Amino acid sequence: MNSWRISSVGRKGQAGLIALLGLLVVLTSVGSLALGAAPIPPGEVIAALLGRGGVTQTAIVLYARLPRLCGCLLAGAALACAGVIIQGVLNNPLAAPNIIGVNSGAGLATAICCAAAPGAVRWTPAAAFLGALAGVLLVLFISERAGAARITLVLAGVAISSMFGAGIDAVVTFVPDALSGYTDFRIGGVKNLSMARLAPAFWVIVIALVIALSLSNELDLLLLGRETAQSLGLPAKWLRLALLMLAAALAGAAVSFAGLLGFVGLLTPHIMRRLVGEESFPLLLSSALGGGLLLTVCDLAARLIFAPFELPLGVMLSLTGGPFFLWLLLRQRRGGGV
Repeated sequence: MNSWRISSVGRKGQAGLIALLGLLVVLTSVGSLALGAAPIPPGEVIAALLGRGGVTQTAIVLYARLPRLCGCLLAGAALACAGVIIQGVLNNPLAAPNIIGVNSGAGLATAICCAAAPGAVRWTPAAAFLGALAGVLLVLFISERAGAARITLVLAGVAISSMFGAGIDAVVTFVPDALSGYTDFRIGGVKNLSMARLAPAFWVIVIALVIALSLSNELDLLLLGRETAQSLGLPAKWLRLALLMLAAALAGAAVSFAGLLGFVGLLTPHIMRRLVGEESFPLLLSSALGGGLLLTVCDLAARLIFAPFELPLGVMLSLTGGPFFLWLLLRQRRGGGV
């Protein structure tokens, strides 16, 4: 087993921690719907969700805060689980969708799609998947050539992200209206979402999560090493490709509506691994909940800390994830793992 992974906790401990995460998600979701520029008591929030609230409260909850909350939960779950898969398949604790170019590849494909077919919102998750897949295949190629040189993979990912980012800038330069709210897209956020815009990505994320959970046993075997997995009859090469395609689908769907959010896929898997252990099924499940919880808390903090001003969600994540990444990098270097 990989040296950077944490030993597993008991089944009861895993179940208890996952249940606690679920409870925290519910509580923060209520807080996200209730708190903001116009606070709404929880009782009125529930009434608005049931269609029994006042006109103003119902409009705020259903058309402003609920899509924003759903965007946080979906993007957080998708990016966190993509991070779990990428770190496991590449055997690299420093890998994450935003660091190795997966998010920026999805962003470039989204920009091209919006420039070529304005208003075709339903196609953006498919375009983002293709862009993310291109990024992840580049990463797979580099990881095959770099071997165990983890820092090489990270540096290559930075280069790939820069190239894809330049591509996004070029598209927006030639077609300025390709991405509405371009600055928000580059930073990442969930403002001004609608349920209609979330619907295509919702199905992609749900289906990809179900498939990823169903392949958790195979992921566990793959983590033992390619040679060991092949000796057990596992088609390691094709399984790695399939899992990376799932990660691309998850990251691409999230980018299609939330923009280039960073660090969710790095921060969440490491925290969850320390809480529930290394087994893939509980790790994926807890990361889905933890990612949604992280984004919801950061979004709520971005709304409230500097009220009436609001920080972009991506800024809050960078302030949180940047120091964590530096700490992780230094820790890996001290341990000789990079």
